[in-house]
Amino acid sequence: MKKLIVAFVALLPLAGAAQAQTPKDLLAAMLAKWNKPTEPFRIIDNVYYVGTDGLASYLITSPQGHILVDTVMPESTSQIKASIEKLGFKVGDIKYLLNTHAHIDHTGGLAEMKQASGAQLVAGEADKPLLEGGYYPGARENAALAFPPAKVDRTVREGDTVTVGGVTLTARETPGHSPGCTSWTFTVKDGDATRSVLIFCSATVALNRLVGSPTHPGIVDDYRKTFARLKTMQADILLAPHPEMYQMPEKRAKLADGAPNPFVNPGEINAYAATLEKAFEEGLAKQTAAAQEKKG
Repeated sequence: MKKLIVAFVALLPLAGAAQAQTPKDLLAAMLAKWNKPTEPFRIIDNVYYVGTDGLASYLITSPQGHILVDTVMPESTSQIKASIEKLGFKVGDIKYLLNTHAHIDHTGGLAEMKQASGAQLVAGEADKPLLEGGYYPGARENAALAFPPAKVDRTVREGDTVTVGGVTLTARETPGHSPGCTSWTFTVKDGDATRSVLIFCSATVALNRLVGSPTHPGIVDDYRKTFARLKTMQADILLAPHPEMYQMPEKRAKLADGAPNPFVNPGEINAYAATLEKAFEEGLAKQTAAAQEKKG
């Protein structure tokens, strides 16, 4: 539980949660935000937000069936189902469940949603054992980070695609945050324009060990490969597993008929990636210094 508290504390500045004084209060504040309901809404074209106030889940629709990207904490899975139905869609019409990375806050409801929808679960190849084992990488015995296991029907690598009707999502390998961390790209219509969308996996350090006994082999190289890849990627619309990562609440508040869509922000991923890379190098330096000090 101590490690889980550390992870939540590390994420608090990103989530903008209320300030609290004790680890117990910090954990309670984060869980309250992660499980707090929010109204589902249409982001753009056929892309809808069906997550909670603090955890993102995206429904991408087509007349031939739908794709759901990520779930939330296990106890809040019912909120995703309710949000999908509230928007006028059916859980049973979901053909694919896509996962960005195998952490409890984004996988907690996969098993339940898989059973409810009959959809196929698709994830990055290196995250398959984590999803099917229901554990955090490098922390298999940590029950606080465990989630209901879910069978992976198909694994993907760089450039693989998932298609339903006229909707095709392309897998982009962005490892580090988890060994099989996978981002997804696709296009949408915005009036007469075609926009590129990136559902970014994540590249925060959070709970990960970078030195000594790393969370997963090659983790530092993985992060650096991801930062190098992000420098070459372009997207008109950035989406991510946590709403605050792309200022979702602020953009949502600006949505209005006839006005430019506030989620269209070319170059946002590049600026965000630069802040992530800086935070990673600082985290690596801090962990390296701590390990050296421990050795004496």
